[in-house]
Amino acid sequence: MATASQAPAATDLQQLARDHLWMHFSRMGAYGPDHEVPIITRAEGCYVFDEHGNRYLDGLSGLFCVNAGHGRTEYGEAAARQVEELDFYTLWSYAHPKAIELAARIASLAPGDLNRVFFTSGGSEAVESALKLARNYHRIHGKGQKHKVIAREVAYHGTSLGALSATGITELRSQFEPLTPGGCHVPNTNIYRWPEERDPLWAADAIEERIVFEGPETVAAVILEPVQNAGGCFVPPDGYFQRVREICDQYDVLMISDEVICAWGRLGHYFGCERFDYVPDLVTVAKALTSAYAPMGGVVASDKVAEPFMQGDASFAHGFTFAGHPIAAAIAMANLDVFEREDLCGHVLRKEGEFRQMLESLHELPIVGDVRGAGYFHAVELVKDKETKESFNDEESEELLRGFLSGELYKRGLICRADDRGDPVVQLSPPLIADTEQFEEIHDVLHSVLGEAWDRVVGGSRKGSAAEPRRRSSL
Repeated sequence: MATASQAPAATDLQQLARDHLWMHFSRMGAYGPDHEVPIITRAEGCYVFDEHGNRYLDGLSGLFCVNAGHGRTEYGEAAARQVEELDFYTLWSYAHPKAIELAARIASLAPGDLNRVFFTSGGSEAVESALKLARNYHRIHGKGQKHKVIAREVAYHGTSLGALSATGITELRSQFEPLTPGGCHVPNTNIYRWPEERDPLWAADAIEERIVFEGPETVAAVILEPVQNAGGCFVPPDGYFQRVREICDQYDVLMISDEVICAWGRLGHYFGCERFDYVPDLVTVAKALTSAYAPMGGVVASDKVAEPFMQGDASFAHGFTFAGHPIAAAIAMANLDVFEREDLCGHVLRKEGEFRQMLESLHELPIVGDVRGAGYFHAVELVKDKETKESFNDEESEELLRGFLSGELYKRGLICRADDRGDPVVQLSPPLIADTEQFEEIHDVLHSVLGEAWDRVVGGSRKGSAAEPRRRSSL
């Protein structure tokens, strides 16, 4: 083990990474002498820099989370001031000023009666907490059989075993089964793949059908993202969330809005549910609450859900050591100061049309089938045939995304997500400070690389493959 005086030189980082660092969701065997580990060493504004000094536009905001942009030293100053005052204390039967102030501020920004904040250390913990709270809420009302959660196919809700039971991505679940029981799944709102004559509220009605099928007396909650991340930024049809709200109320089921990505300005509002005009019973948040300058998450609960736990000897027997950490809370307060002072939500609403128009211009490429999303959260779906919407098979998708696009986009200076949890997409989620200059950079890189991808993967034989088509969840 190296001591402080034995800190490795920068030239040693690649080998040390290969020998000791276990990266998340990564094919570790892919890194070797011919394929460096991408090592990001500094960041500023909308850009990050690697160990070689190369600059990259951070088109994914870290991981949908550095919403205020990189390099805001005032956040570090807020953290330093907090260390001088109180470095740490737990929320287990104690409180401290910054957690109190932050909870009150979040409640003041949240819609409806979402007034009580239960802090966590991140997004999976927030979802885990919301699911446990939903079960406990029903149990405290004498309905302990209500334990199931209904989520959408291809949706991602986290990696802990409870959150994973809600996650609707087979490849992420299968390695760890059996999961926490109770996860049920319904179709998502991938409107691009729906028949034209389909009722716009079909996917909402499918939630009611599943509740009835499972037995309303067994269903605790429905969990949905305002814009579904996995699969590529699926937006809801008009009236979708209003119908889901009605269904949840009818069957005494809690409505959880998973806003680990969609809160804090990503859709142009502090909370994604505001974008689509609904008020859930619980909201999960994380990521951009601190603009990722420190790990923090939480569950924002309605008065209705919190009330039974605020009386007598009742207790929600759940928590995390570092939840509501004073330093993280201080950074979150500084982050919300920036949001207010610079009107970052307003900036997104003013510029999202320009961002969307830039992406729509990519339709001139034969590989671009659909552009969808909201605010600064969009996806471009890639197809073999625009007219029939034919997608790529598994082998082609592997070559397209991991064999070419991911590496080439990075090589050209753009960090974004080339993903096939569903059909192949490229996702973009730039910092909320991004403007015309960054949009033009994104366009230029995407236009050239997607054009090359078409020639490389499809070429002149787009109808010639006899390979099996990609497996797609029911639509």
